[in-house]
Amino acid sequence: MNISMLGSGFIGRFYAEAIQGKRSKDSITVIYSRKEESARTFAADYGCTTWTTNMEQAIADPSVDIVCIALPNHLHEEAVMLCCKHKKAVMTTKPLGRNAVEAKRMLDAVEAAGIFNGYLEDLVYSPKFLRANESIRNGALGSILWAKSREAHPGPHSDWFWNIEMAGGGCMLDLGCHCVEITRSYIGKDIRPVEVMCWAATQVKPIEAEDHAIALIKYETGAIAQFEVSWAFRGGLDLRDEVMGTEGTIWLNDSLRTGLEMFTTGKAGDYVAEKAESNSGWLFPVGDEVNDLGYNHMFADMFIAFEKGTAPKETFYDGYVVNAILDACYRSAKSKLWEPVQLEDWRGKTGVAQISGLVSYDEDNYLIKEETTHYGATKLILKNKQTGAIKEFVK
Repeated sequence: MNISMLGSGFIGRFYAEAIQGKRSKDSITVIYSRKEESARTFAADYGCTTWTTNMEQAIADPSVDIVCIALPNHLHEEAVMLCCKHKKAVMTTKPLGRNAVEAKRMLDAVEAAGIFNGYLEDLVYSPKFLRANESIRNGALGSILWAKSREAHPGPHSDWFWNIEMAGGGCMLDLGCHCVEITRSYIGKDIRPVEVMCWAATQVKPIEAEDHAIALIKYETGAIAQFEVSWAFRGGLDLRDEVMGTEGTIWLNDSLRTGLEMFTTGKAGDYVAEKAESNSGWLFPVGDEVNDLGYNHMFADMFIAFEKGTAPKETFYDGYVVNAILDACYRSAKSKLWEPVQLEDWRGKTGVAQISGLVSYDEDNYLIKEETTHYGATKLILKNKQTGAIKEFVK
């Protein structure tokens, strides 16, 4: 696969490490950057045959099979439209758009052009997530009632993130897009998000956008998703998920307390991990950062799907749904009310039943709880189906 990389910054380099690090038959042949020096350096570092400061030239290059967008949010639409013009397969970093209207324009454009489109949401490709979600899909947790995802760190690397016009939002758009797709995947991407309640504020950073946010997302089954995001968290990068179902629970930690702990004075310090605040003291490196954060699995899925002529696990449609949910979060943060998720284009299930965890103990009673006491007996708490009376007894 010959790739044209649009963007030579932090995420572009992460992508390059994944693309050229495991599948040796793939290579970045063209690099576009807005700065000539950055383009030249990237080309030298990753063996690109062509560098350019002209975006259209990078996309139209006849040697290119697929374009990878690793640009600031406000440039995504321009790049996608050029891919449509030149009929080039395209993958773009998250979020798809700065809002759902922008995302829908891009979705409509790639589908009208008939080109392959992939949404680069790496955290739904992390090995821990893949294993957890496989267990959920196989029924290990029963019906999913609640899914929570948290991402918090001291803030992004580049200046444009802090500009609300260029970025489209603050930590909620930047980090919440991860959390929304993670929890949506746990609950089921074919289950419609209905409404949200959100709090967001600017508590620490001198910016117009929010640096903290918490939201609840209600799904048609009655399941609730929850996210917590921050650009002001001290202590590095905190990525955690929790999922609760009628038959079980999963806890997942991708960054802090990874099982690899290191103490260093920092006198000979070097890069430890993404968003690490320090190179001294007790640190928690990730074993294989590019792989553990999902980049290897993500690009493998994209390229294999492209070769087979199928859709990848994450497409522009997923990016559009995420943007629509986050738009509702921003409305709720202002109104202080539950706000509906406005999806002009819904492709999942409709009219699904509400989750019911009612378990019959016998013909007359529901089982509320069964437990073994400290003295070895089995205790039951039952509710009568007719009268509603609750009683307990010991077997």
